[in-house]
Amino acid sequence: MDDIQIFHDSHNIQLRNPFGAVTIGTKVRIRIWTSKKCSVYINLINFYNNQVEVQMNEIGWNGYVNSWVYENEIDTSNCFGLIYYYFRVNYCGRNILYGNNIESLGGEGQTYFNDPKSYQITIYSNEKVPNWYKKGIIYQIFVDRFFNGNKEGKVLNPKKNTFIYGKWDDDPMYIKDEQGNIVRWDFYGGNLLGVKKKLKYIKSLGVSTIYLNPIFDSPSCHKYDTGDYEKIDPMFGDEEIFKELCSEAEDLGMRIILDGVFSHTGSDSKYFNKFGNYDSLGAYQSLESPYYRWYRFNDYPKLYEAWWGFSNMPNVDELNPSYLDYIIRNNNSIIEKWLKLGASGWRLDVADELPDEFIKILKKKLKEVKAEGVLIGEVWEDASNKYSYNRRREYLFGSELDSVTNYPLRQIILDLVRNYIGNRYFIKKYMSLKENYPKEYFYSTMNILGNHDTERVLTILNNNISLLKLAVVIQMTLPGVPLIYYGDEAGLTGGKDPYNRKAYPWGKENKDILNFYTKISNIRASEEALKSGEIKFLDFNNEVLGYERLIGNEKIVVVVNTMEKKENISLYDVNDGNTVIDLMSNDKRYEVKNSQIEIELKSHEYKILKIL
Repeated sequence: MDDIQIFHDSHNIQLRNPFGAVTIGTKVRIRIWTSKKCSVYINLINFYNNQVEVQMNEIGWNGYVNSWVYENEIDTSNCFGLIYYYFRVNYCGRNILYGNNIESLGGEGQTYFNDPKSYQITIYSNEKVPNWYKKGIIYQIFVDRFFNGNKEGKVLNPKKNTFIYGKWDDDPMYIKDEQGNIVRWDFYGGNLLGVKKKLKYIKSLGVSTIYLNPIFDSPSCHKYDTGDYEKIDPMFGDEEIFKELCSEAEDLGMRIILDGVFSHTGSDSKYFNKFGNYDSLGAYQSLESPYYRWYRFNDYPKLYEAWWGFSNMPNVDELNPSYLDYIIRNNNSIIEKWLKLGASGWRLDVADELPDEFIKILKKKLKEVKAEGVLIGEVWEDASNKYSYNRRREYLFGSELDSVTNYPLRQIILDLVRNYIGNRYFIKKYMSLKENYPKEYFYSTMNILGNHDTERVLTILNNNISLLKLAVVIQMTLPGVPLIYYGDEAGLTGGKDPYNRKAYPWGKENKDILNFYTKISNIRASEEALKSGEIKFLDFNNEVLGYERLIGNEKIVVVVNTMEKKENISLYDVNDGNTVIDLMSNDKRYEVKNSQIEIELKSHEYKILKIL
C-alpha cells in the first residue's frame, strides 16, 4: 500500500483564507491536500475546550497541485477568542492525524500518531487603536535615573533612611541585610521637572509617547510598591508639575503614559500601613480598616499573600468592590484622576496577575474618560493564547488591551543578530505572531529591545555596537511601536537589576550610538510605509534578512547582513525608471539595471532603501 502524502499550510492563502486572525462573523475556508482519495475530518476545539469533528467536503482532484482537495468552512459568527483545529485522515482503514508543526508556529504542518499540535485561529471584535500611539515611537523613563531638573542638582524631598549617590554617574547598588531584604533604598534624584526640561531632547529622537515607570508615592526607587495612588512621590514633584509636563509634551506632539501597578500595593502604604508611616487605618493594623478586604490574610496580620512572596508587596483582591470603585469605577477614581490631569494612557504592570474582568472594566472606564487613551499590558509571551492562573486570557479579543509588550520579538531579534538563529527561523517565529495577533494589535505591539526588567541591550550584545545597530534597524523598521529605553541611545550598559537602571550619562553619551539612534528613529517617524505598511519577506538564498514595507505606491526595502562575511544580493522587480535612495547613508542612490539592483553588504552591514 502506497503511503499517502498530506499537506496543509496555514500561511498559504489557497489552504486557509483569509490569513491569520479574523473578526467575529468572518467565514474561514480551510483546505487540505492529499495525494490519495480518502476521507478527511477536521477537529475543531473552541475557547472553552469543547471539541467537535466534522467531515470535510471533497472538492476533487487538482492537477495543478497534483492532489485531492478537501474543504471546510468555519463560520465564526458564534465563536469567541480562539478556535483550534487539526485533521484526521482515514485512508484504507488507517487513521492519520495531521496538525501544526511541533513548535506550533503555524505554516506547514506534519503528521502525528497521536496528540497532534493544533492550528490556531484568533477571533476578535475590531476595536481601533489610536493612531497617535500606533504610529509612534515610545521613550521609557525610569524617573529617578533620568535627569534632576533642580538647580545645582538638589535632591527633592529625600526620604528618611535612604541612600543618595554622591555622583550622578555612580553605579547603582542595593543595601541589603543578611536575608537579602533591602534595608535602605537608593536614589539619584531624577524628577519630573528633569523630564520636562529634557522634552526637546526626547522629541529630537522622533518620539511621540513617553512612558514613565511608576511615579506615585512609594518608599522605593522603582515605585512598584505603591504607597499612595493619589499622590506623586514628593521626590519626583507634585500634581502641578505633572500637569505642566503633560501639557508641554502635548505642545511638542508627545503624550504621557503612566505605569499602573494594580495587582499589589506596598506594605508601607496608606492602605496596608504595616509600619504606621501613614495617618490612615491600614489593613495590617485593624480588621476594621476600610482596606482590610482588599488583601488576603492567611494568619492575620503577619501572614498575607504577597506578590511573588515579597513581603513589601501584599497582593490585592482586584475584584473586591471597594478596590474596583477606588481604582476604576468612582468619579475621580485613580484611573480617571490622572487621565484628567493629562495622562493619555496606562501600562498595566504584570497583566497576567490581573483578572480579565478587571482589565475589561478598566478599559471601558479609560475610553469613557479619554476616547483616544490607550491601555498597554505587560505580557511576556504570545498574548493571543496566553494561559495563566488556570485560565485562557482574553487580552487581544477586543475588550481589553490596546497593546502588549513584545518580548517574543525582542528574543528573536537578539537571537538573530547574535547568530543563534538564522533568518529563515526568524521569519518562521515572526510569522507565527503575525498569524496569531489581530492586525490592529500586531501594528500596536510595544516593540522593545530592553527595559527596566532586562539587561541593557548593549550588554547582551557584548558591547558590540555593530550588532546593536543591526538590532535597532530591525526594531525600527518592523510593524509595531518601537520603544527606546532611556540611555540605550546613549550607549548605557548594565546587567540585571539594579545595573540596568543606571543614571542617564548626560555629557558622556556615546555620540556614534546617539547619532545613529537619532537618524533611524526620525526615519521611522517620517516614513508612512514603516509605520503602517504591509510587510513582505524576501528570500536571498543566504543569511541576509530582507523585507519590504509597502503602502500605496511607497516601498521601503530593508536588508540586514548578520554574518561576519560579505554578502551580495539582488533586488528584482524594480522599474528602470525608479530612484532608489539609501535613507541611512546621506541619501546615496542606487542604479537600476534590467529591473534589478545589485547590492554588496559588508559584514554586519544594513541598508534601508526607499524606492521612488
